[in-house]
Amino acid sequence: MPPEATALIESVVDKYDAELVDLRRDLHVHPELSWGETRTTALVAARIEQAGWRVSRQPDTGLVAELGSGGLLVALRADLDALPIQDTTGDEWTSVVPGVAHACGHDLHTSSLVGAALALAEVHAAGLLPGRVRLLFQPAEEVMPGGALSMLASGALDGVHRLFGLHCDPSLDVGLVGLREGPITGAADHLDVTLTGSGGHTSRPHLTEDLTYALAKVVTELPAVLSRRLDPRSGVSVVWGIVSSGSAHNVIPMTGHLGGTVRMLDAGAWAQAEQLVPTLVEQIVAPYGVHAKVGYRRGVPPVVNHPAATHELGAAAGQVLGVRGLVPTQQSLGGEDFGWYLDRVPGAMARLGTRTPGGPTYDLHQGNLRVDERAVAIGAKVLATVAAEALSVS
Repeated sequence: MPPEATALIESVVDKYDAELVDLRRDLHVHPELSWGETRTTALVAARIEQAGWRVSRQPDTGLVAELGSGGLLVALRADLDALPIQDTTGDEWTSVVPGVAHACGHDLHTSSLVGAALALAEVHAAGLLPGRVRLLFQPAEEVMPGGALSMLASGALDGVHRLFGLHCDPSLDVGLVGLREGPITGAADHLDVTLTGSGGHTSRPHLTEDLTYALAKVVTELPAVLSRRLDPRSGVSVVWGIVSSGSAHNVIPMTGHLGGTVRMLDAGAWAQAEQLVPTLVEQIVAPYGVHAKVGYRRGVPPVVNHPAATHELGAAAGQVLGVRGLVPTQQSLGGEDFGWYLDRVPGAMARLGTRTPGGPTYDLHQGNLRVDERAVAIGAKVLATVAAEALSVS
């Protein structure tokens, strides 16, 4: 990439830095849940259309935008949706929507991609963009199997040569980008188990089906048995978020419910789990005479970073932050529907540091999540740079 393009990206993002932070705060104040990101979509569309991007709205929410003509096509992606979580930060820009918050940093992802769009528009106007760039502002990342599938169905990746994205990492200091070749996230599925029985009095468990005891067996034994039926190198993890049964101390209930996630590091094990889990649940509860209904919903595959794309993303981050700004990162069990895209085209996702150095470490999907807003401009520069870099080296 010509050095003048690098300098232009830097100066344009710096010029719009305050506007991008304001956009991030505005989105944080007005979060929207999956498939309901109408205001967010409209804000983004208006701003990047003003900068010269050709914008196409998606059938539900979200948009695709394109810039340039001829040559190869590189895509950048950000997600738009918030979570059904109460914002507890107490900041001036705390969410005004009860029970909804940008607790995963998608407001920052979106603001950074808008910043990259503004920079790339000026790079293109200067005649320094050797190809085309497509932006994917995607809805519904937070629901399985994810809005990525809707984007794919509408042709968002048609003709794309490379795809890149960033995800907030509140355990990584601002000014650092974490990168890994190969798998960087895990596969994730939703699991619901409903048990039914005749119910009865706790003094006579032998005359009924002790449903709550059976439910507890599923809670503890399914993770154990599954770890012996799937390759242990797959790192399978079953964690329950919902355990519900009964309403009185001396009553064996007629129904009980479990809800949780099944996660693993390996795509091969992911392919087996959907058929295996219901069978195991039925075998676990069989001695207790209860009936099990298992709802297993496939979620997302692992995000597997392509070697060449990972190198390009690392080179771009190095240009923006210097060699000390790029650090290795580990594969996590977190799910990301970016994995669906990388099943189709080579690409890479990096982790963007959002922790203030010396400050507290927050966690994703918690209402108290705070990000160091210097990460907005860093993300914008990295995304714009990798798009221009990938077009230049290909």
